[in-house]
Amino acid sequence: MRCALKPSDPAGELPERTAQSLRALAGGPVSRLPQLLEAMVAVGSDHDLRRALDRIAETAASLTGARHAAVGIHDEDGGPGDLIAHGVSPEAEPPAGAELEVPIQVRGELFGTLYLAGKGDGEEFGEGDLHLVRVLATEAGIALSNARMHSAARQRRRWIDGAASVTTALLAGPETRSTATNALTVVAEQGRELAEAATGAVLLPHAEGGMEVVAISTVLPEAVRTETLRGRIPPESPVLHQLHAGLAVFSDDFAADPRSVSPLSRHYGPTMLLPLRSHGRVLGALALCRMSGDRRFSHPERTLATQFAAQAAVALVLVDRHRDRERLAVFEDRDRIARDLHDLVIQRLFATGMLLETARRKAVLPEVREGLGGAIDELDATIQEIRTAIIALQQGPSEAPPGLRTRVLRAAGAATAALGGRPSVQFIGPVDARVDDRGGRELMAALGEALAALEASAPPQPARVSVVVDATATLPDGRAGVRLTVSRPDGSHPPLTWERPLKGGSGS
Repeated sequence: MRCALKPSDPAGELPERTAQSLRALAGGPVSRLPQLLEAMVAVGSDHDLRRALDRIAETAASLTGARHAAVGIHDEDGGPGDLIAHGVSPEAEPPAGAELEVPIQVRGELFGTLYLAGKGDGEEFGEGDLHLVRVLATEAGIALSNARMHSAARQRRRWIDGAASVTTALLAGPETRSTATNALTVVAEQGRELAEAATGAVLLPHAEGGMEVVAISTVLPEAVRTETLRGRIPPESPVLHQLHAGLAVFSDDFAADPRSVSPLSRHYGPTMLLPLRSHGRVLGALALCRMSGDRRFSHPERTLATQFAAQAAVALVLVDRHRDRERLAVFEDRDRIARDLHDLVIQRLFATGMLLETARRKAVLPEVREGLGGAIDELDATIQEIRTAIIALQQGPSEAPPGLRTRVLRAAGAATAALGGRPSVQFIGPVDARVDDRGGRELMAALGEALAALEASAPPQPARVSVVVDATATLPDGRAGVRLTVSRPDGSHPPLTWERPLKGGSGS
């Protein structure tokens, strides 16, 4: 006869049947009971799951006289998983024409099926065989349940440790997270390793809509990495709508998923797109992708990855706040230094200049008046350079787009070595506010040409260079404009002048 117990049996029925099977074995022929008990002890003490299940299949075949025995294991989501076979049955599928099938079930959860086929003596499997197989199936279920629990605990600990290491790395110090991009790369790399994925990537909102890959960690070829970095998920993507709603996106085959409209998806199979969300605001997304044909992400992996993304988002927010505090401390120091320079140094220099000017007017000898006049001019130049330094101290953070003042100061500093001394830079009027982007680009080009010309005609002895940017200039036609003047005060080179209307027109 053919005998099969289906997993649709009530959850409490299998343990009861197992107990009945043990009582039936104890009250019947006991020739097979010692071998059964020995196998149960061996399986219970074996920490290698595959070896334990192989022992169960071997014992089931030996005790029942079956030529073929196999343990079919379901994966963590209930789908078909590994098959452990004993005998001549191929390992790709359960024994053909299995005559005895017993579900491997613990506390109502189905872990797999124990199959038997081909009784050696040509007879059918009897009630005694069914009792034996029930006991072995229960032991297999206990082994699988314990293995799953240990695996889940190890996996959960690994993800927790990974999230903690991300937070530690991001907050460790400026040398390990000197830029925001480095922080995002840490999240992408750690997420990829924990998920055992081929690629981990962090996406942030793009100025033109959609999301853009800004950090990536991958084991794929460099060509794929180059293509993926700065790649975009377009605004019309259904995936993006879910992410903006704070919902994770899971796909078993991203390349064939109709929700994906990005060309980057063609490289990947199982994929998780997880929102980086903090305080109800979606900061971006973490993408964890496996290659096509790789195993899909299990339910526990999806849950743990979602929790990791939430923790990573909190860490990124903490990093931004920590960086803001450090930046604020730097700005406070800069403001203090700038105030001291303005209130103390410049005022004293100005007072000294006034004394020298009074002395120059009272001087009788022409050479004394000339010497004092030269000292006053140098003092005025020094005051202007200190004011330029004060302006530089008041510039914004380095990662912000630099204003025109900052760019002029940087260009002057870069020419210091070639000119033999740092140029003196003077700004007149609200340069950053009045000069637009186009005018700023043209002014910087003119400044570069003027400094290059002075470098080419440098005298044997270094001579001071003066750079003046006047945003209050009046052009010859009466229009308001900006004027750049680059000169040597000693007259060794004619002044170089560039000017442009503040609105419309072109430079001259």
